[in-house]
Amino acid sequence: MTLSSIAFIGGGNMAGALIGGLLRSGWSAACIGVVEPNAAQRDALASRFGVRTLGEADATLASADCVAWAVKPQLFKAAAAPCFAHVGGALQLSVMAGIRTDAIAQATGSDRVVRAMPNTPALIGEGMSGLYARAAVSPDERAQIEMLLAPTGQTLWVDREEQLDAVTALSGSGPAYVFYVLEALIEAGTGMGLSAAQSKQLAVATLAGATSLARDSDETPAVLRERVTSKGGTTHAAIASLDADGVRAAFVRALKAAQQRAVELGDEFGR
Repeated sequence: MTLSSIAFIGGGNMAGALIGGLLRSGWSAACIGVVEPNAAQRDALASRFGVRTLGEADATLASADCVAWAVKPQLFKAAAAPCFAHVGGALQLSVMAGIRTDAIAQATGSDRVVRAMPNTPALIGEGMSGLYARAAVSPDERAQIEMLLAPTGQTLWVDREEQLDAVTALSGSGPAYVFYVLEALIEAGTGMGLSAAQSKQLAVATLAGATSLARDSDETPAVLRERVTSKGGTTHAAIASLDADGVRAAFVRALKAAQQRAVELGDEFGR
């Protein structure tokens, strides 16, 4: 199977990232449709990408090989109701947090459902998406989903749907943790006499370089850290201060809190 047409339900930032990726990879705008109730958002999508837009679902959705769900979790049931009569023959791709595949299958009439948990760097092609497919999704369809998401960054399949709650906590919410650390580094830099611009340049370049080194190195992050940390040196003083403040344990607790919230969202909206 080769996906040749796709309909997005919801036209927000993540839909925009996926549409942009599809167009960069050679898709024709004529093969992409978006259902978006907000008129200003529809106009923006049509102007930016040249895709077909609808204010509400209609029978033209039946021509889509794939339906991509990109609405807020609390809006899913209302958005899915008018689509039900038209989308049952399509492969379903969800980028919604918390909505489980059982709920998507029931609301669409299709058991061929893939859930993706992307993150915001997808907007610049540097994203990370965790993926889970129901048993009815064929290996070829999984490959097609990988190709569809490739322009947004990397993908990682998980074997159990509940693992997506951990993916949500780690990579889905992860960019916010990085920005949080960036804020702290910049604040510290300005407090030590650097300008805000100098602090931002130093902090952003350092984080980007360190993560690139971790990505490309065969060494563990622990080993890479130890190589920068000479006993009695400046880095050792900083790490000792972080350890004394329980920063590592606080991060672990934070991610577990995010995972638990993902579970709660699934319980609330995904049944």
